[in-house]
Amino acid sequence: MEQHYRIEHDSMGEVRVPAERCWGAQTERSLENFRIGTEKIPEEIIRAFSYLKQAAALANFRLGRLDERRMKLISTVCEEIREGTLSEEFPLAVWQTGSGTQSNMNVNEVIANRGNTLAGEKLLHPNDSCNMSQSSNDTFPTAMHIAAVCELEDHLLPSLALLTQTFERLEQKYRGIVKSGRTHLQDAVPISFSQEISGWRSSLQRDAELIRATIPPLSELALGGTAVGTGLNAPEGFDLEAARAVSELSGKQFSTAKNKYHALSSKSELVQAHGALKALAADLMKIANDIRWLASGPRCGLGEITIPANEPGSSIMPGKVNPTQCEAVTMVAVQVMANDCAVGLAASQGNFELNVFMPVLIYNFLQSVRLLSDAMRSFNDNCCVGITPNREKMHENLHRSLMLVTCLNPYIGYENAAKTAKKAFHENISLREACVALGFLSAERFDEVFHPEEMAGE
Repeated sequence: MEQHYRIEHDSMGEVRVPAERCWGAQTERSLENFRIGTEKIPEEIIRAFSYLKQAAALANFRLGRLDERRMKLISTVCEEIREGTLSEEFPLAVWQTGSGTQSNMNVNEVIANRGNTLAGEKLLHPNDSCNMSQSSNDTFPTAMHIAAVCELEDHLLPSLALLTQTFERLEQKYRGIVKSGRTHLQDAVPISFSQEISGWRSSLQRDAELIRATIPPLSELALGGTAVGTGLNAPEGFDLEAARAVSELSGKQFSTAKNKYHALSSKSELVQAHGALKALAADLMKIANDIRWLASGPRCGLGEITIPANEPGSSIMPGKVNPTQCEAVTMVAVQVMANDCAVGLAASQGNFELNVFMPVLIYNFLQSVRLLSDAMRSFNDNCCVGITPNREKMHENLHRSLMLVTCLNPYIGYENAAKTAKKAFHENISLREACVALGFLSAERFDEVFHPEEMAGE
């Protein structure tokens, strides 16, 4: 099929653009000049741009800079962007200018051309109308913060709450089951299964607290700083009005950054927030590993819990079932930890009045949020809700543990308890038999003080 083009122009001259596309010359130049990889600017950033461009139009209108018809036209196209009807109009690579200038202009060009099509005349200009009172240098960091707040609040925290609630239910359901604790991958003193689950639950609750604490700093927006933080070409009060409009449109609470020089050049808020995501990833790694260790077997492992069997685990071993949800979670955790390195390095590379590693920073940040949100929901629905204890195996392992000897410390002392454990291990006899044989306690006294199920203290 023959491709048709139209001629667009920018400050560098004319460019051929596919006739059916809404983007303009600068977008097309970026497509031609940055044929790097398959990673595209995340759709969450485009959605965030739709909020800030509409908010800027409203602010300019309220401050007397933009007429009502153009403001409404920009608003209409921004709403179309959020509805997803223009998703194919944002094709640019992550690997572009480090300020995100081309993506800012991509959005400006799409709004202008689509708006002019709707109006039936050329009312909007990408720079003069859609970028009024703005610069790529303050819009891209603003979009980063809007996207981060929206994705954390709307996707990650609800997924985290769902998994936490599942552990809360399991904790209540399985009270009273005592099992062997483990430290250093070695047998330790008893613990109840509900106490073990409570550790998972509490870790996730603390992670949620840490993540929520990062949202207020992320809610401060760079919009109004324009090129270098001075606010050149933006009317007085634009930053306050624009932040207010973003809040109105998004339903989130945003404010203008107190210092725009910081807002353009530093990305510390995103580093802090991703650090909290890394903490969550670390806890999920631990929890998923605990669950797959406890479910290991079914005959030659610990086998203390059963998890749902979702699919065959081997192409050669019939009947094998693997802890695949745990494996997915741990792979996501590895990716998030790797992303944290990229986020930190990108944030450290600000020079003078601007950071120019913003696309790669937010790409990794949003990937982490997306992966964690999806992985926690999958882990919850396909694994954790179906965890059941193997009471018989827990009881067997508990009573075989030599570390039960710890409860004898108050009666025979640490060194004699150690001798008891060693004799029981080397001679493959019970702690009771070893303690009596060594003359530390009578059989009757041993039975009086030795109660493994009471040692967990639930």
